[in-house]
Amino acid sequence: MDSLIYGLVFLPVAGAAVSFTIGKKYKKYRDYFVGTVAVLEFVLAGFLLYRHMTDVSYTGVTELSGVCGMGLTFTVDGFRTVYVCIAAFMWMCTSLFSAEYFAHYRNRNRYYMFQLITLGATEAIFLSADLYTTFVFFEVMSFASYVWVAQDERRESLRAAATYLAVAVIGGLVMLMGLFLLYHQAGTLEIDKLYEACRGRNVYPAALCMLFGFGAKAGVFPLHIWLPKAHPVAPAPASALLSGILTKTGIFGVLVISCKIFLHDGIWGTFILILGVLTMVIGAVLALFSIDFKRTLACSSVSQIGFIMVGIGMQGLLGRENRLAVRGSFLHMVNHSLFKLVLFMAAGVIYMNLHKLDLNEIRGFGRKKPLLAFIYLMGALGIGGMPFFSGYISKTLLHESIVEYTEILAENPGEAVFFSAGSMKAIEWVFLISGGLTVAYMTKLFIAVFVEKNEDAALQEKYDAQTDYMNGISRAVLLAASLLFPAMGMLSGATMDRLADLGQGFMGLEASGEKTAYFSFGNLKGGLTSIAIGALLYILAGRLWMMKKKENGSRIYLNRWPGLLDLEEYLYRPVLLVILPTLCGGIFGILDKMTDTLSKFLIKTGSVAAGLLDTLVDAVVVLLRKTIYRDRTKMGELKEGNALTYMIGSAANAVCRILNHTLWKKHPKETDYKHKMALDYWSMRETIYMITRSLSYGLIIFSIGLCATLIYLLVGAVK
Repeated sequence: MDSLIYGLVFLPVAGAAVSFTIGKKYKKYRDYFVGTVAVLEFVLAGFLLYRHMTDVSYTGVTELSGVCGMGLTFTVDGFRTVYVCIAAFMWMCTSLFSAEYFAHYRNRNRYYMFQLITLGATEAIFLSADLYTTFVFFEVMSFASYVWVAQDERRESLRAAATYLAVAVIGGLVMLMGLFLLYHQAGTLEIDKLYEACRGRNVYPAALCMLFGFGAKAGVFPLHIWLPKAHPVAPAPASALLSGILTKTGIFGVLVISCKIFLHDGIWGTFILILGVLTMVIGAVLALFSIDFKRTLACSSVSQIGFIMVGIGMQGLLGRENRLAVRGSFLHMVNHSLFKLVLFMAAGVIYMNLHKLDLNEIRGFGRKKPLLAFIYLMGALGIGGMPFFSGYISKTLLHESIVEYTEILAENPGEAVFFSAGSMKAIEWVFLISGGLTVAYMTKLFIAVFVEKNEDAALQEKYDAQTDYMNGISRAVLLAASLLFPAMGMLSGATMDRLADLGQGFMGLEASGEKTAYFSFGNLKGGLTSIAIGALLYILAGRLWMMKKKENGSRIYLNRWPGLLDLEEYLYRPVLLVILPTLCGGIFGILDKMTDTLSKFLIKTGSVAAGLLDTLVDAVVVLLRKTIYRDRTKMGELKEGNALTYMIGSAANAVCRILNHTLWKKHPKETDYKHKMALDYWSMRETIYMITRSLSYGLIIFSIGLCATLIYLLVGAVK
């Protein structure tokens, strides 16, 4: 097992170096090599999954002791093997598709190198056995994937990449604070030992810090801001991986907190459920308003992450009876990863032909392209929760977990942690409406690209005549991936249930023979209700309100989302770039004035004291010389006491000189008072000012968090 895990983690990293070397001279062979590495990675991942499925005892811990100080540890279970396999499958598909997509791109060598590095880091996260290993590779993954967003180096790309990196760095540093706190409380970071180690201890502060970091990567509200900005500018293969698999590394961390630390914790489950509901609704609304193809898919990812978070929250609320929530959460993770693989690659086909994504400009491109329409439709029907597609299975499980908890509260109101039966009923309707919004925005994209005609008749003729819009390899990859959704939906017992059996152990659910009747009337009712709501929302909002009729009779899509609701532009950037520097500058300015005043006072006081001491010593010496130890009486004749008088006077004057040149430095001019102490304080103020005006806000937050952590540890030690 050790060699297999090492291969999965380090083969892509080694392949990155080799591909970069090959690509300097032979770009075509570099493409072949990257594709070969991705295929080989998928073969290794598939073999690992097969070994675990045929031999459940195929587990254990693989350790690289001494590496990165604390060592790196990896392990295998059903959840991990499934997601290692999914990640490898997605990298294989996007790598094969990238050969055509990047044909006319610059800096391809750089992209492929960081793509493979990110693959190794992502596999390591899912295989990690302790949170220290998770954190190390989490940061590697974040920094390597930054290059994807900045790939074409346009102004908007670099701005989106800066947002992505800022969220990643700040999230990572706050997560590190959480790990410090957790290790102090529990004494371990081993994932499988956390539940017992944390029992009876206050680990909520640590959990909240870690949730901040993992939630930022997952795209949980209000840290979702990077997804709608990064996906439209990133290359489509990168967008598929960012949305489909990198967000799941964040969900992996949320599951570790929720299922390994707060297993069956109703309070924590309530908090996660609230975050999930907000993320689910806000992402869906943003997607419906968007008129950019990839931005719509990015906002959709925010919404679907919200669905998964709702399932994780329901796990905590349902306690030991959380079978539906556990299986629904895991299956929707799997489904969303595969949905976004297909949908973003379909968007990539459009972009590599038109280099446009605005719905008004790409309108009608797919009218006479049945294969592309079929590929997109499979992904759209799947993510929309259409019966007999895989998305229907996972959404049904999530919906029924809400219904189950509502019924429990109706029968036993005393078991409510925060929500009543009535409020849970409201959440159920929010869930169904969010599902309806999914149907509405996916329908909007399909109608715009594959049904409607472009208002420019000549351009529409050009679109209709284009048949060579993707090569054979891209066609095969997209078609094979899209066929998974109806196959998994119609063969749910052999596919979806089997996957859920593999993944549920990680979330604390033991295997059971209980089966879910996915296509019973009650379950179909929920799915069909969402579809009906979606059709209504599309007609009322998508067609009537979000479209404008022009003078020539044609209709165009409008983005009616208020710009003032942009959290990044009107909240985060002003706070981090204006308010925080101004506040810190004001505070340090006040401290600077106080230290200047104090230093002047000490210097002036010291000068006066030094003068007084000097005068006092002179007076004492004169007194001694005129009384006890008189001066010489005759020329050349000294009394015994005069030598002692001389020594006392010399020593006293030496002390005065030392004091005047060190502690009480005397200066002949008033302006020289700042020569030593004041200039030191001035230098300190300038340094602090430069720090606060820089863009290292992650460092500021890290410092604040470090101080808070030390205070927390000291208070705990005193108690």
